[in-house]
Amino acid sequence: MEKARHIVPATNAKLITVLSIDGGGIRGIIPATVLASLESQLQELDGNDARLADYFDVIAGTSTGGLVTAMGIWGSIVSTFRSLIGPKYNGKYLRELITEKLGNTRLSDTLTNVVIPTFDIQHQQPNIFSTFEAEINPCYNAQLSDICISTSAAPTYFPPYYFKNTDAVGNDHEFNLIDGGVAANNPMLVAISEVTKQVSRESPEFFPVSPMDCGRFLMISVGTGAPKETKVDAKIASKWGLFGWLLHNGSNPIIDVFTQASGDLVDGHISVFFQAVHSQQNYLRIQVITMFRIYINQRFAKLLSEEKQQRESSETPLKAYNGFT
Repeated sequence: MEKARHIVPATNAKLITVLSIDGGGIRGIIPATVLASLESQLQELDGNDARLADYFDVIAGTSTGGLVTAMGIWGSIVSTFRSLIGPKYNGKYLRELITEKLGNTRLSDTLTNVVIPTFDIQHQQPNIFSTFEAEINPCYNAQLSDICISTSAAPTYFPPYYFKNTDAVGNDHEFNLIDGGVAANNPMLVAISEVTKQVSRESPEFFPVSPMDCGRFLMISVGTGAPKETKVDAKIASKWGLFGWLLHNGSNPIIDVFTQASGDLVDGHISVFFQAVHSQQNYLRIQVITMFRIYINQRFAKLLSEEKQQRESSETPLKAYNGFT
C-alpha cells in the first residue's frame, strides 16, 4: 500500500497534539463513542472528509484502545468496534475480523503517527510498536493486524499471539505478545516518551520544540469509564486462592486491579506534572460521557480545527490558547 501520511510538521503551528486511548475490554465502546462524537463535530466544522488522524500528531492506544486507534484511522469507529465485541466474541473470530478489516496495512502506512503497546512474554518486557520506531527499525514495521491482535490478547480472555517480521537485511524477528494493558493500560506516558525521543533526535516533525516546553503539548486522554465499586472487600478476598483472583462473579479481579491501578497512576502523574509546570489547561482526561464532557468535546473540536488551519496556512496569526477550562 502506498504511504499516505497527512502530517504537517507541528512546528508550523502552536501545539503538538496527542490522543491517548485506554484499554478496557467491552468498555472500549466508551472511548469509541466519545471519539466518534469528536470526529462528527470536526466534520461539521471542516467537512465530511475530516478524520481524527488529520488532527493529531500522535494517536496511542492499548488493547481495545489499540483497536479503536486502528479503526479510527481506517474506518467507522463505533460500528467497527461493535462488530469486534459482538456475540461472536472469541479469539478466532476477532483475529479473522481484524485481518479482514486491516488487510496488509503496515504500521508505516498509517495516516498519522501511531503508538501501540504490547508485552512480550518470552523476553518479559514491554514491546512498543510506533510509527517512529518503524522508520528506524524495519522489524517493527509489522502489519497493523498483527499489532492489533497482539495488543488485545488479554490474558485469560484470548491466547497470546505469535508472528514474525523481517528486518532490513532479511532476518526474521519473532514476537510472542499479549495485551499491552499489562504494561501500559493508559498509554499516554508511552506516547509522551515517543514524542520526547523524536524531539531529542531533532525530528523535523517536532524540532525545535523542547521536551520541557509543556505549553506546546495538547493532550486528550480517553478512558473506559469510572470503575464501579464492587462488593469485594479484604474479608472476602482473603478467602480466595488462584482461581478466586482469576474469576469472581463473572469478573477477573486480578486483571481489573492492575489495569485500573496503572491507568489511574498515569493519569495522576501527568495531572500533577502539568499542574507543577503551570500547564494543566493542556491536559484533558475523559472517563465518562456527560453533557459537560460533550461541551468540552465541542470546544476541543473547535481548537483542533483552528490548529489544523494554522498548519495549512503559516500566514494565519497564532491565537491565544485558553485550554480546556
